[in-house]
Amino acid sequence: MEENKTFTAADYKSSQAVRWCPGCGDHAILNTLHKAMAELGVAPHKTAVISGIGCSSRLPYYMNTYGFHTIHGRAAAVATGYKVAHPEMTVWQISGDGDGLAIGGNHFIHAVRRNIDLNIVLFNNKIYGLTKGQYSPTSDRGFVSKSSPYGTVEDPFIPAELVFGARGNFFARSIDVELATSQEVLVAAAKHKGTSVVEILQNCVIFNNGIHNPITDREVRADRTILLRHGEKMIFGRDKNRGLVRDGFLLKAVTIGEDGYTIDDVLVHDAHTQSNFLHQQLAMMDGLGELPLALGVIRDVEAPTYDDGVTAQVEEVRAHKGFSCLRDMILAGETWTVE
Repeated sequence: MEENKTFTAADYKSSQAVRWCPGCGDHAILNTLHKAMAELGVAPHKTAVISGIGCSSRLPYYMNTYGFHTIHGRAAAVATGYKVAHPEMTVWQISGDGDGLAIGGNHFIHAVRRNIDLNIVLFNNKIYGLTKGQYSPTSDRGFVSKSSPYGTVEDPFIPAELVFGARGNFFARSIDVELATSQEVLVAAAKHKGTSVVEILQNCVIFNNGIHNPITDREVRADRTILLRHGEKMIFGRDKNRGLVRDGFLLKAVTIGEDGYTIDDVLVHDAHTQSNFLHQQLAMMDGLGELPLALGVIRDVEAPTYDDGVTAQVEEVRAHKGFSCLRDMILAGETWTVE
């Protein structure tokens, strides 16, 4: 395959029939991932898609790339090993909120902490879909499900909070129905050097239909979400007349032209600043109160990566010790022969 070839979305599609429920948000995410890969132009044979277990984790079957459908919660562990062994590859990890944040939660936070050059796409539908409707780590307190018939009595994980708690350097968010935004953030995630986490709010039509509607419904989406772009004013609303301003140490949503607020008071988004204080505040807005839910690339900061560090360390030791292979290293110490 020629490296300078121009690719189309079709080049990344496998011949497998897509087996998700009609209307599932996974279809839209798959479509935007194909388009994002074509925009990036990384050849399919230089791309690997690795997943765990869950409805979303079927995605590697629908990719004309290298792929690995691994075991429950272990996608990050397998993806880490693969990336370290093959640093030249572009590696995508596909996980659901259950697979990635429950049994896979430990692997998730440590992949973020280590800053391995992985593109983690987290499908968040706040439910276990494949196992037929149990509540997940992102289900809201009081949520009624097959495993919580009287409502959950625990608070959920917020994926962004985990990313920032693990010192993450890239976090973005989109919604399954926002195809252009999803493609935009997936491209940005792949261009980022280090662990990128893209949370996509996804609808499960069978077991949790409409869970994101209070934010994503067409009638309210413009007023309850804000699309952030680096270097641009934080403006939102159906009439683009609302903005985010500082209110002491907090954020405040205001109407431009009212109460003395002008466009000059509206904050400019800086995704690249090292301080994550404002990034955390933006990522934690939920769209259900005064402040809108933040979409787009919220944080994008460069930092040393784990895989580069391991590669450099191996080369340094190899040069210093004179090892050319694993056998040389083993035989370099004290050895003996058993006859």
